[in-house]
Amino acid sequence: MRKILIAPDKFKGTLSATEAAKAIASGWQASRPDDELIQLPISDGGEGFGSLMAKALNGTETLIPAVDVFGREKTIPIWLTPQGTALIESANLIGLALIPQPHRDPLTLDSAGLGVALKSDTLTHCQHCIIGIGGSATNDGGFGVARKLGWQFSNETGQEIERWTDLASLKTITEPREGPLWADNLDSVTVAVDVQNPLLGPEGCTHVYGPQKGLKEEDLPRAEAALARLAEVWESQTGGNAARMTGAGAAGGLGFGLHCFAGAKIRSGFEVFAEAVDLTAKLEEADVVITGEGAMDHQSIMGKGVGELAKLAQINGCRCLGLAGHLDQHSGLEAHFEQCHALTEITSRSEAEQNAAHWLEKLSTEAAKNFSETE
Repeated sequence: MRKILIAPDKFKGTLSATEAAKAIASGWQASRPDDELIQLPISDGGEGFGSLMAKALNGTETLIPAVDVFGREKTIPIWLTPQGTALIESANLIGLALIPQPHRDPLTLDSAGLGVALKSDTLTHCQHCIIGIGGSATNDGGFGVARKLGWQFSNETGQEIERWTDLASLKTITEPREGPLWADNLDSVTVAVDVQNPLLGPEGCTHVYGPQKGLKEEDLPRAEAALARLAEVWESQTGGNAARMTGAGAAGGLGFGLHCFAGAKIRSGFEVFAEAVDLTAKLEEADVVITGEGAMDHQSIMGKGVGELAKLAQINGCRCLGLAGHLDQHSGLEAHFEQCHALTEITSRSEAEQNAAHWLEKLSTEAAKNFSETE
C-alpha cells in the first residue's frame, strides 16, 4: 500500500482543480484499491485560487460590488479569514475565461475592475490582502488598477492619458492626492503570481502571453512600447527598476502594476498556497504525488504550480506523476516527473475537452495499472 497525494491544478476550460482531483482519485482507486489517497487540489494564483486558499485558511465568502473588463457592474466573491486577510481572485473580474473568443482584445481592455474591487469598504476592516492574478485577459501593466486607485498619467502636453495603449507618450506619473491611499489600513499586500516572467522583452508579458489573449503580431510593438515607457517613467521618478522583477510580467504586467501602484510584494502563487496548506508536511508523509493541468509544456516548469510541486516532490523523495489534457513531449518535463501522460494518448483532443472528467479518470486508471512499485 502506498500513500498517494493527488494534487492537480485546474484543467483550464474543462475541470476545476477539485473536479480533476476527484477524477484522478476515482481512476487510481479502481486499479489500486489498497492505496491511501489524499486529495489536495492546488492553485498557483489563477482560477480557483480564492476558494482553495479560503478552504485552507478557514475563510468565509462575501460578495462585493465591482465591474468587469467591459465596465459592466457585477458582484464578485472575495474571502475573509479569521486572521484579517482578504483573499481576492482577479480572474473573477478580468479573467480571460470570462470573455468569449470574438471579444478578446487586450488593446481595448484594462484592469480597472480590479481597482474598483480593491477600493471596496470591506477591505478597510482587513489587515492583509492576498491577490491571485493568474488567468487575466489584460496586458495593461496595471494601468487600469492604478487609475482607479487615484494615480494620474499625463503626456508631454499635460493631458491625462485614459487608455493604456497611449502610454508611449507618458511624461509624468502623479500619486493619488485625495484622502488616504487604499492600503493605508493594511499591514501587507501580496500579489500571488503564476509565472516568473519580467515585464518587458522577448520573455515579457506582451510577447509570451499577449497572443493567447488576442494580441495580433502587428499589435506587439505598440503594446511593448506602451509598457516600456510606463516602466521607464516609473524608474526615472522613483529609482526603482520594477520591470525586471521576477513575476512583474504576470497577468499582462499586473504584477508590475500592483507592486508599483498598490505597494504589493510579488510572490509565487504556488508558494503562497503551499504555505497555507502546509504542503511540506504532506509531502513528507506521501510516497507518490500525482499532479497535472490542462496543458503541460515548458511553461509548466517556469513557476507554474504543477512544476513547482514536482520540484518539491523531488526534494522530499516523492515520486511524481503528471497527467495532462495534452502534453508537449519536448518540454524538459522528464527532469522533474517520473512519468507524464495525456488524455490525447487515449482519445481525441475534442472528445477529451467535451468529457474531460471521464477520460481523466480512465487515464488515471491506466497510469495506476502500469505503476511500478519500484522506480
